[in-house]
Amino acid sequence: MTTRVALVGGTGRLGAVIRGVVDGLDDFEIAAVLTSRSGLDELDGADLVVDASVPAVSIDVVRAAVERGVNVLVGTSGWSAERIALVRPLVDAAGTGAVFIPNFSLGSVLGSALAAAAAPFFPSAEIVEAHRESKVDSPSGTAVRTAELIATARAAEPVDAPHADQRARGQQVASVPVHSLRRPGVVARQETILSGPGETLSIVHDTVDPAVAYAPGIRIALAAARDATGVIVGLDSLIDIGIRTPADA
Repeated sequence: MTTRVALVGGTGRLGAVIRGVVDGLDDFEIAAVLTSRSGLDELDGADLVVDASVPAVSIDVVRAAVERGVNVLVGTSGWSAERIALVRPLVDAAGTGAVFIPNFSLGSVLGSALAAAAAPFFPSAEIVEAHRESKVDSPSGTAVRTAELIATARAAEPVDAPHADQRARGQQVASVPVHSLRRPGVVARQETILSGPGETLSIVHDTVDPAVAYAPGIRIALAAARDATGVIVGLDSLIDIGIRTPADA
């Protein structure tokens, strides 16, 4: 049976990559492509909604999908744990599934998992992320997810972040300072810097070609979202990456 996909934001960068992946699958097909000029009634008739829009629109897309009893896969950035908590009761009450993927890159997911695994052993952690100048949100969803995983791994013990009251120290996410760069000549780059007495550990991930880097993760997420029940966050929730943090023990 073929799953009919309504792709929101299908003409954007991420949307174009997702559309290319769906077109290459035998059991999925694009039923509708929604742009900024589309109404959400165009979701009608879809078996799965895939959201690659912008943060300001994304929450309305998720609500519209849930109201229709349709599962949704969210690739739009800007979904923090607090924001996901706003729609979780709606998803649960409807008996549908909502899968939130901050980053479809397997390498990025591994980088975040490595940072979380290392976090309990270092008192200090900071994140520096860079994206193209046209990215409308900051911090990135990947940086937010990484900071939240670090906080979980540290059992909610805040990292050391001196002078956090100064604006130049970045935005604190789950106590972790995050610094966002928006500039031309870059696709996506994140560095998590963990520091302790006498040493520093840096975990760096660069996205060079999104179409190639995201495709495996998009295929995994599509298959999971089609049959999901409840809220699922992160590609790491869908695959066994073989990295255990102290919080898992």
